[in-house]
Amino acid sequence: IKTENKERLIEYINRKFTIKLSVNSMFDIQIKRMHEYKRQLMNLLHCIALYNDIKDDPSAAFTPRTIIFAGKAAPGYWMAKHIIKLINSVSTVVNNDPDVGNKLKLLFLPNYSVSMAEVLIPAADLSEQISTAGKEASGTGNMKFSLNGALTVGTLDGANVEIKDCVGDENIYIFGLNVTEVEELKQHGYNPHNYLQGGSRLKRVLDLIESGFFCPEEQELFKPITDSITCNGDEYMIAADFDSYYEAQQE
Repeated sequence: IKTENKERLIEYINRKFTIKLSVNSMFDIQIKRMHEYKRQLMNLLHCIALYNDIKDDPSAAFTPRTIIFAGKAAPGYWMAKHIIKLINSVSTVVNNDPDVGNKLKLLFLPNYSVSMAEVLIPAADLSEQISTAGKEASGTGNMKFSLNGALTVGTLDGANVEIKDCVGDENIYIFGLNVTEVEELKQHGYNPHNYLQGGSRLKRVLDLIESGFFCPEEQELFKPITDSITCNGDEYMIAADFDSYYEAQQE
C-alpha cells in the first residue's frame, strides 16, 4: 500500500517537475505552515549535512532519501519566504550533483493545498514534527501522517506526546530538548556558539551557506538566515537540538 501511494505521488510530481524520484528511497516529508518555530530550516540544514556526508565519501553506504517540503508563508513573513528560497537553491545544487545521484533528492512543492496533502501524506515514510519544544500547541498533521503509516521524528511536544503513547517508543524517534530543558537553558543564558565549536557538523553547514555555495551570483543572499542562528540568539534553538536531530535521523 505504501509503495502504491509513493508511486502515486511520483506521478503527481512528474506532472509538475522534471525531477526523477525513486520509489525505493525514504520519503521524508514536512508539510505545514512555514514558520521559524516549526523549524523547516533545521530540516534543510540536515539535508545539507547529508549532502556533505555524500560528498565526503560518495562510495559509502547511504540510505536513499527524498526530502519534500510544502507549506505556505504569510504574505509579510520575509524570513519564511527567504527559507523557501534557500530550500529551492539547495535543491538545485543537490538534485544536479552527479556525486549524489539518486541518494538524495530535495523538493519544495508550491501552492500547498488539501488536495496535495491527500497525495503527500499517504506516501510518507517519515513525518517531520520538529518544532521547538513548548511552541506546538497540539498538532493534527502529525496525527494524519501517523494514521497513514509514517514513522515520526519529532520533539516531545504537542500531540507527539500522545502519539508516542499510542504507537510505542519503537515507532517514533524523539530527539532534542523537552519543554523544561528549553526553559531552563533560556533562563541560564542560551548561547548557540557553545554548539558551534571547532568542526561541528552544523558549523560546517552554516559556513557552506555563508560562502555563497548555493547562490554564487549573490553570495550574501542567505546571510540573514545564518545570522538568525549565529548572531541573533537562535530563538528557536536549532543549534542546541541539531546534533540530537542528526543522530535520530541516522537511527
